[in-house]
Amino acid sequence: MIDAALRLDGDVAIVTGAGGGIGRAISRAFAQVGARVACLDLHAPDTAREIKDNGGEAIALSCDVTDERQTVEAVRTVAETWGAIHVLVNGAANDDPSGDITVLKPDDWARVFAVHVTGAYLMSRAVLPHIVGAGGGSIIHIASQLGHVGAAGRPAYCAAKGALLQLAKAMAIDHAADKVRVNTLSPGAIETRRMILRHGTMEEAVHYNAPKHLLGRIGQPSEIASAALFLASDASSFMTGADLLVDGGYTTT
Repeated sequence: MIDAALRLDGDVAIVTGAGGGIGRAISRAFAQVGARVACLDLHAPDTAREIKDNGGEAIALSCDVTDERQTVEAVRTVAETWGAIHVLVNGAANDDPSGDITVLKPDDWARVFAVHVTGAYLMSRAVLPHIVGAGGGSIIHIASQLGHVGAAGRPAYCAAKGALLQLAKAMAIDHAADKVRVNTLSPGAIETRRMILRHGTMEEAVHYNAPKHLLGRIGQPSEIASAALFLASDASSFMTGADLLVDGGYTTT
């Protein structure tokens, strides 16, 4: 029964940020359990080709999630391709600069919110009628442990991820009667390209971040993908308006 509940056979899923480490892993995980996956990123990612090479079904679309026209067009393409949409993962992210609010430029602040929060709003707004029309489904916003706790030099990122937690709760209330579940997924530090950009090398990223997690290491994209699959599938059918922390114990102390 558990294995069956974790299947997405025939479901259509949209994953934004599908070219990045976490988004790519989620897209692959969904395809492996039978979903048809639309892989969206600023530039059409090669994730879809990898899925098809492994026998899955996927398409790649270029989409700037901060642009309403592009989100509507991308969603329309997915619906016309497969006839329905059941799952949305809002995982698009940008490389936010470090610095307190006296250093952080207004344009940088606005861009973080545009990608993380407005992007989730625009994609959800475009997708919701299709999920409702399909009889219900799941929307997942990729938040962060930093939506729960603060971090030096990350005011925009912390604020944006905290906003996603509240957005999911409000959406869950608004669309429960439509059989649409809305949750957030909050990873801790994960071994992706973004770690290298912030720390210079993965070795330095691990050295800095691992001790902050009770498990003494940083996470892998596949571990976040497993959690996303749980939230997308019937295995979490009694879960909405919640945040799933997969942070190695980061927020427990």
